[in-house]
Amino acid sequence: MKTYITGIIAGLIATAVLSVLMLLKGMMGMMPDLNVIQMLAGMMGRGALMGWIAHFTIGAIYGLVFAQIAGGGTTGTAVARGVVLGVVGWLAMMIVLMPMAGGGVFGLAMPSGVMVPIATLMLHGIFGAVLGFSYAKLTGDTTAS
Repeated sequence: MKTYITGIIAGLIATAVLSVLMLLKGMMGMMPDLNVIQMLAGMMGRGALMGWIAHFTIGAIYGLVFAQIAGGGTTGTAVARGVVLGVVGWLAMMIVLMPMAGGGVFGLAMPSGVMVPIATLMLHGIFGAVLGFSYAKLTGDTTAS
């Protein structure tokens, strides 16, 4: 049980870091059509608050999945395992969620075009690295890096 709570906490930490990067992107006016919070809120027919709640819930779920993977005798550093999980999540987002939100496969139907998959891959990689690092530090795992 403690492992899963630690996973949730690590997922929330990684989501907080990702959220800061998303907000900075928005403040710089980069790719305004790529607003994940608005996309999530729109898919639920709700406002931005529900988009943020969904965003952090997804992050917590990533943490739970990571906790399960981390205890399964996997190889590699915690950061590397986190990056792999982030890339798998990115691929699911590009193939399933992005089309559901109206952005097309890999978000290529959006005005920002090819920048959508590139930017989101980078963000998911950072998210995964922070997830793995946070989880390792919280559990005392020495394979953080």
